[in-house]
Parts: sequence; structure tokens; C-alpha cells
Amino acid sequence: MDNLDIKILSRLLNNCREPDRQIGKELGISGGAIRARIKKMQERKIIGKFTIKVEPPVLGFGVLYIVVSGQNIKEILEQISLVGEPFFVVPCVGGITVCSIVVKENLQQKIILANKLMKDVRILSIFEAENPGFNSNLTKTDLEILELLIKEPRQKIEKISKDTGLSTKTVTRCIDKLQENDGIQFTVIYDPTKIEDFIPHAILAWIEGDLRETLEKMNEEFHESFMQIPFIAKNQIVLFMYSHDIFEMDELTQRVRNMDNVRSADLFIPKKISFPLKWLEQAINDAKKSSTLHLSYQTN
Repeated sequence: MDNLDIKILSRLLNNCREPDRQIGKELGISGGAIRARIKKMQERKIIGKFTIKVEPPVLGFGVLYIVVSGQNIKEILEQISLVGEPFFVVPCVGGITVCSIVVKENLQQKIILANKLMKDVRILSIFEAENPGFNSNLTKTDLEILELLIKEPRQKIEKISKDTGLSTKTVTRCIDKLQENDGIQFTVIYDPTKIEDFIPHAILAWIEGDLRETLEKMNEEFHESFMQIPFIAKNQIVLFMYSHDIFEMDELTQRVRNMDNVRSADLFIPKKISFPLKWLEQAINDAKKSSTLHLSYQTN
């Protein structure tokens, strides 16, 4: 991969529905050249699949983040499933696995339950994600289109219109609404082990002070190294970045640690990334059964 490939991958991670022509315009090459590079990344298995990441609060759920020592993914999934449905699972270099689970209510009780139920792994950290106020005011039409997009996030508006019987105008309006929602991301799943000449990594920064102000400063200082848009979870900021080598990665981590309001920062290098969609498919299916046309979710 070269610098152009990593920039294309970054654009797709943040919005895989962005037209190839628009990506090319931003990066200074043709839409055809963008398509060719995307196809090459798919052939080399760098890009595994296009997908949708929906933050659980959008559909009225809470989220627990768990960092454990251990990488028996099957065993970890079996254990966390006793508490809630998996949202994402990321085994990292160093024998650490970062995962999160979707829970409906009583999050503090679920934290206690997770600590009791998880065996043969050491829980290094477990915390509740703060509800960031995502817009959760979706209609059944929004959900119907979202359900189709789960299968193929990049499919054309005309095909969605044909499959749903909705007008292209309605489909366009709904997709625009979904894309404007900060809690819904059209993205890709990529294989970090296939990326040569770059090291994807995440820095989890624990913040003491104003989160938004700190995030703004991080955006100013590190935006050229971002692979994805950072996100906030309670009193943490998670930065998704890339470096050319371990020395640059270490330097970036130290710069984050030295920032005002940063209490500490932990570095994670992912080996694999997965977003199980069972919880999302079930949540959409349940919501569509509602007797009301306009759905408004409240989190606990």
C-alpha cells in the first residue's frame, strides 16, 4: 500500500457510500483510479467487506466496553453473550482483546454480572459508554432501508427503490437522514495484518477535564494521522490512527499522553476487527413490529 491507498481506505472507513468520483476529486485522481485501487484492496483481502456500524444508543440500547487479557475469541464471545450481544470484538497484539456488548438496561448490574461470569480471562477494564445524545428518532421506513443497507451498504438508490417499492426521492431522503446521524456509520471491515508499510493502531486516552475541548485539540494536532473519526466513550477518547513504523506510533502515543487533560493513554494494535450484526438485525426486526409509525428511543 502507498499513501494514496491508506487515504482511500480512511475515506471508506468514515463513509463507504462516498462516491468514487468525490473521493478522487478530494485526492486529486479520477474516480476510475479510485475504483481500481478499491478493487485491488478487495482482491488482496485488505478490505474484507463493506458494512454499517450503528451505535446501540440509536436504537435504545446501552454499551459496555470490556478489555480482557486473552485471545480465545470463541470462549470470550460465549462468556460475554451471557451478559449481552457482542457489538464489536478486536483481538490486539500483546494478548489483549477489546470488545463491547449491547445491553438493554441496568448497566451497572451488568458490569457486576460480567465480572462474576467471565472465567479464564482477566478483565483489565470494564466501563459503560456514555450516551452521547445520538439522534434516535427513526421511522419504520428508515429501518426498512437500513435493513437492506446492512446487506450491501454501497448499493444504488435505484436498486433500493425497486426492492422496497419506495420512490427514489423517499430513499434518497432516508439515506441522507441516516448519513447525517452521528451514530450511524457506513464503513468497511479491514484486515490490519494485510496492510504493509503502515501500522493501524488505536489510542485510548483517559480524560480529566473538558472532553469536547480536548477532542478539538486532538483533531487539530493529529488529523493527518487519523484512519477514522475519533469517538468519545464516557471519560475516554478513542483515536484510530496509522503510522509508518513503530517509532512513529510510539511518538504519537507519547504526544497524546503529554496533552493537557489527558490522565493516561493506552496503545492497542488490532490483529482482527469484527462487528457482529445479530443484535442489530434483531433490534430492527423488533422495532418494525411497533404499532407506531414514528419511533423514538429512550436509553436508560
